[in-house]
Amino acid sequence: MFSIGQTAIISMISHLIFIFLTWKAMQSVKFDPLIRKGKALEARIFLLFIAIAIGAGVSRFFLEFLQWSSDLTFLFN
Repeated sequence: MFSIGQTAIISMISHLIFIFLTWKAMQSVKFDPLIRKGKALEARIFLLFIAIAIGAGVSRFFLEFLQWSSDLTFLFN
């Protein structure tokens, strides 16, 4: 049971870290020309959703890669 809890907390932390890193990376891109006047809040929310989608995908890949690397021990048993 403890292993399931550990996996859950590691996954949650990993997702949050990668979402934050994606958000920070997106801050370096100039989206101002694409945003309509008076729609800044909607654009920020949209960018947040994009950061969540990209960050969660990268996190999922990272977590799966860690799982696969730990599963390699079963190849040699």
